[in-house]
Amino acid sequence: MNCTENRVRKQAPAPGWKNRGSVHERRNRILALDRPLAAAPARGRFFETSWPVRTGDIDAAKRLRLDGIARYLQDAGLDNLDAVDAADSHPLWIVRRTVIDVVRPAVWPERVHLRRWCSALSTRWTNMRVQIEGEAGALIETEGFWIHISGETGMPTRIDDGFIERLGESAEEHRLKWKRWLVENAPSADEDGIVDTEFVLRRTDIDPFDHVNNAVYWQAVEELLADHEHPGGGRLVDNPHRAVLEYLSPIVSTDRIVLRSRRDDTSLTVWFLVDDALRAVASVGPLAA
Repeated sequence: MNCTENRVRKQAPAPGWKNRGSVHERRNRILALDRPLAAAPARGRFFETSWPVRTGDIDAAKRLRLDGIARYLQDAGLDNLDAVDAADSHPLWIVRRTVIDVVRPAVWPERVHLRRWCSALSTRWTNMRVQIEGEAGALIETEGFWIHISGETGMPTRIDDGFIERLGESAEEHRLKWKRWLVENAPSADEDGIVDTEFVLRRTDIDPFDHVNNAVYWQAVEELLADHEHPGGGRLVDNPHRAVLEYLSPIVSTDRIVLRSRRDDTSLTVWFLVDDALRAVASVGPLAA
């Protein structure tokens, strides 16, 4: 993956209805960064596993990166299916949204313990919570909106009744509906403060479905986030922060990707564009107290 940045002098948009709409969209983005994740239930089914933080998942300061966390979530999900004998009956899932709350970053060579449970579900999709705690003090709370996919049609398909019953033992909500958190449309490239960065795919970024792997999106976010400052000083990634990424439609190996980004005093927003069509959007900002 290579990133090249194109900085252009921008002009502020003229005042008017569209500008007021943009303010409303930005307010919704702020609310998305403040929504609390579901607490662990007093009882229910949990899957637990652990492993050491690996050097391939850390930055120069030895911090576990967001793309490393995303890989941990994928691996824990597959191991969870295998542990409950659901890997054959429910092998295919896609993630629509990932929320990562880094309360205290994990740092190499810390060993981390993952605890996974279902916090909400419907007949075709679930919210899966994963809590990551480190033996040196790390605490990372995550939530993923996962959709069960048919291997024959490639479309969302019903989860078996027995598996729904099992997942539902820890779920607070049983009529889960999809609703975007990050609703702000991609701004025009000529707006003030907007930066376009080319994101070049590698063959190693592609999964067996010819889609970009979920964790690779987070690599793009990390590239733009590396020097983003926290309002209180220091790097944002070294302080408590929330990162949200919503996958809207797949990016395939032949796509040419532009990362359209905007920074403000607190947060970074990234729109993943292919031929000006929005494929995914991410937002990272300080974690609400």
